[in-house]
Amino acid sequence: MTATHTRPQAKASVGPAVTDVLALMLLPVPLVLSALPGAFAGGGTRRWFGGRGENHRADAQAAKDAAAAAFYELDTAQRDLRISIETITAVDSSPRARKAAEDFEVLGRRIDDVSHLYITAVDAHDLDRDDLEASAAAEARTQLTRAKDDLVRVKGELDRFAHGLGTLLSSAETQLARLAPAVERARQGLLAASNALDSVRASGLRADDLAARLAALAPELTKLNQGAGQHGVAETLQRADQVLREAEAVRSEAERLPERAAEIDRRLVSLRTRAQALTTRSGQVEPVLSELRRRFAAACWQDLQSVPEQAVANVRQAEAKLAEAAEARSEQRWPDATSRLSTVRALLNATDEAVSAAGDRLRQLEAVAKTPQTEIDRTRFAIRDAQRLAMAGRNTPDPRHARPLDDAVARLDRAIAGLDGRHPDYWHFLTETAAVRQTATRVVSEIREERGAGA
Repeated sequence: MTATHTRPQAKASVGPAVTDVLALMLLPVPLVLSALPGAFAGGGTRRWFGGRGENHRADAQAAKDAAAAAFYELDTAQRDLRISIETITAVDSSPRARKAAEDFEVLGRRIDDVSHLYITAVDAHDLDRDDLEASAAAEARTQLTRAKDDLVRVKGELDRFAHGLGTLLSSAETQLARLAPAVERARQGLLAASNALDSVRASGLRADDLAARLAALAPELTKLNQGAGQHGVAETLQRADQVLREAEAVRSEAERLPERAAEIDRRLVSLRTRAQALTTRSGQVEPVLSELRRRFAAACWQDLQSVPEQAVANVRQAEAKLAEAAEARSEQRWPDATSRLSTVRALLNATDEAVSAAGDRLRQLEAVAKTPQTEIDRTRFAIRDAQRLAMAGRNTPDPRHARPLDDAVARLDRAIAGLDGRHPDYWHFLTETAAVRQTATRVVSEIREERGAGA
């Protein structure tokens, strides 16, 4: 009894709550889950928040996403700008370029600061926590928004800095665009020079000097292959241009070498023939001098006394140089052969002029001795022509023109007076009349230049 009496009391003491729990336990499992207050499917739906709390979490997440986008844009811009700075410094070592690099480093430190603040704000707040408080979500939104604003501000500074690099970057990129083609042209130039040298050697010409010049370019080619990263863009461009010029010079000379050898052979024959002819002509100077001595005053011929002896010496020296040139040609020492032949030509030219001067002197003296008036008339005509030009369009001549012409008239008169006597110095007369004509010609040229400039 007691028992039967006790159970109802116990049941009565359980109360409605326990009865409800027992009833739920007897339900099928899906019904139990659906009946529990606050139950959620799939592991939880953060039902702690409710409408307004969920908005706080969404706002914080939006701030986080915006900050992440700003961080990504800043990081990308910094990477791009670093490439630009490296491009500039690789090409340009000017003070302006160095300052740009320094300013970029300063800006980089500011970027590091705001990036650190952003990362700190992200790490400080786990927006996926189930127990995230509304106040924590609001604080996260505030910090992330501030971090985003700082990132955007520094991004603006970075953009303005990049815009200011326009001319420096454009110049650097232009030089970099020239780099690869310049190096390739240098390599092709060396290849062409090598091929030309091989072709010349195949024809039997050694071209040792050209081979040495080409070999001297090998270290420069090595530096070109090492690239601008090691030697700098400007230096590499300069080296490429220099190598190309040297290689093209070697190629050009190699291609002309067969023709050069043939030209040296022709000159050897020609100059040897000319030396022989001058030897014959030199023997004719002495009879001319004898005629001058017999017919004219000593002043007319004494400057020619050494011509026969000097002619013989010059021809002898020319023949010795011809032998040296022939030896150099045989040994294919082309510069030496060319140099010796130039010396031979100068010696023979001087000899030719001296030998010709004796004959010319005799003819001139004979002509003026026969009819000096022809020389006088020729000279007076030159003076009068200059005087007419000086007076053209003027009542009185310019003293700068009149004075030298008056002096020329007086000089001619003195030269004519010198013809009086038993043995006149006809050579002095001829040199004086030639000088008077030169004066007249100079005045005419000055007048025409002045009037041409005034026009």
